[in-house]
Amino acid sequence: MDGNDWLADRFAEHRTHLRAVAYRILGSPSEADDALQEAWLRLRRADTSEVANLGGYLTTVVARVCLNMLRSRQSRREDLLGEYRTEPVAPEDPEHQAVLADSLGLALLVVLDTLNPTERLAFVLHDMFDVPFDEIGPIIERSPTAARQLASRARRRVRGADPAGGTDPGRQREVVAAFLAASREGDFAALLALLHPDAVVRADAAAVRMGAVPEGVGASAVAETFCGRAHHAELAVIDGLAGLVWVMDGRPKVVFAFTVADGRVTAVDLLADPDRLAGLDLVADSLRG
Repeated sequence: MDGNDWLADRFAEHRTHLRAVAYRILGSPSEADDALQEAWLRLRRADTSEVANLGGYLTTVVARVCLNMLRSRQSRREDLLGEYRTEPVAPEDPEHQAVLADSLGLALLVVLDTLNPTERLAFVLHDMFDVPFDEIGPIIERSPTAARQLASRARRRVRGADPAGGTDPGRQREVVAAFLAASREGDFAALLALLHPDAVVRADAAAVRMGAVPEGVGASAVAETFCGRAHHAELAVIDGLAGLVWVMDGRPKVVFAFTVADGRVTAVDLLADPDRLAGLDLVADSLRG
């Protein structure tokens, strides 16, 4: 077996874990695959003769590739939410997988997308994969203490937006139902009353291709986006929380995922990518057998 074959076998052994790392950092299965391909190319060019812990080394390589991708995404001002799916995250520990799958639904993945690249990477590597801060620091070119602070700040934002910790599902349904009614009736004032002043509407790449605006910031912009529209949308339960869905020919075409805090809408995320939609726990009357 030559050196490349040996490296390929070792890479394959760690591939599931590496893809989980890339997926949680990037929020997109397709981008995670791209990151792994780039990591493999870097591995083939690198001198690994002195590497004692290949798994840790590969995690670092993948993390650096993902950080570059996040920074590139941010510089292009692309608001790609990623193809969120509830897939296993830490294959070495099935119980840990289940805990993460339960705690990181669509809403929290959307929150992760609001973090800056270094915050997201520090939080994901430490809190989800137990990578120590003295290893995270060099990846983001910060000290371990700074990496700890970034992860702590990200953790506070994620916990603060956790729907399980602060949003009553019944109240969310009331708000979303009122939002749908105001949208259909073209009641701009009612929409404004339901929206937080800093509310945002975001569309994934597939929704943008269908004609949606990538992002609108502020209550007025969100109200203008929905006023007099949503005639084909219906109430649905999306990953346990109320939202809207547009169904065509018995299949979800667009999902409107709502983030609600203190009785007002803070974000509406338009999701249209078929793979992403297939991964959601989605319940609506028109989708029942």
